[in-house]
Amino acid sequence: RSGNRKGKDAKEFKILGPGSGAVVEVPKPEPRPGEALLRLRQVGFCGSDLSTWLGKNAMVEYPRIPGHEIAATIEGLGPGTAESGFAPGDPVTVVPYESCGACPSCRAGRRNACRSNRTLGVQRDGAMAEFITVPIEKLVPARALALGHLALVEPLTVGFHAVDRGRAREGELVAVFGCGMIGLGAVTGAAARGARVVAIDVDDAKLSVARAAGAAHAINSASSDLHAALADLSGGDGPVLSIEASGSAGAWKSAVAETSFAGRIVCIGYAKDDIALTTRLFVQKELDIMGSRNATAADFDAVAAHLAKGGFPFDRIVSMRSDLDGASRALDAWAASPATILKIIVDFEDGAA
Repeated sequence: RSGNRKGKDAKEFKILGPGSGAVVEVPKPEPRPGEALLRLRQVGFCGSDLSTWLGKNAMVEYPRIPGHEIAATIEGLGPGTAESGFAPGDPVTVVPYESCGACPSCRAGRRNACRSNRTLGVQRDGAMAEFITVPIEKLVPARALALGHLALVEPLTVGFHAVDRGRAREGELVAVFGCGMIGLGAVTGAAARGARVVAIDVDDAKLSVARAAGAAHAINSASSDLHAALADLSGGDGPVLSIEASGSAGAWKSAVAETSFAGRIVCIGYAKDDIALTTRLFVQKELDIMGSRNATAADFDAVAAHLAKGGFPFDRIVSMRSDLDGASRALDAWAASPATILKIIVDFEDGAA
């Protein structure tokens, strides 16, 4: 969040501490050289925002403006951006990660895994505001997407990045453990590559959405024999690629147990506690086990291009909508019933005057 704060008043939502939020009026920012001024149209709440609301996000200091799932239009451009290709009125989303450029990850060209990463709404103030300024290089053009779909690009990119890390290929059996927003990104990303995707969850409603997002098969691991079902689908071999997107200790263990010999496992979900894993299988199967963090600018482009083709079940993703003034109530509702809410979108409508 940057820029000199001058001009007309605008509103922003701050989480003041666990379970406490407020909408405050602030001066409207102005873009500095190399920046764009964005008028926010929609912003999604994600799991990290809920953790912040509950006081469980160790990466956050209060007060904090949440939000990094962005649908916006360009309100204005700062000096030095004339050759950027962007113009006022353009619909955009934003790569919300800030990297140091000097750590081992950055030197290796993997800035998404920067040792000192600072994500909007987490380590620095985010986008739950009527106006923000961002560096022009962080903008992702998406003129082919409906404005109402732009806020769903960022959460899907995380799953797309995991699919890329896992080198998913056409015809492979790919198991995705966990069908929240991140898992849905992995489901649709793997399906887009021609993989045969198995969605795994304990919630039939989420599995139904995963099928609509591209999964060829769905397994409720709470009510079905997961091993038998995967063996049946794979001729006894198990999935070639497993993507763990739930953070569940059971899912981590299942991924190691069920993935085929010479297979690959990509881990996105954070487990709350340490997990005892059968490391013998790492060696016997010669598994490739990889972490996956955030997403790259290329992942954002890939998601935007894929969604522009149509067919993604947008209408089944958003569980709740709110305006900015109702942001605290929306977070309270999510905290009270986390299993029933997939995505909350805050609508800014016409923004500030």
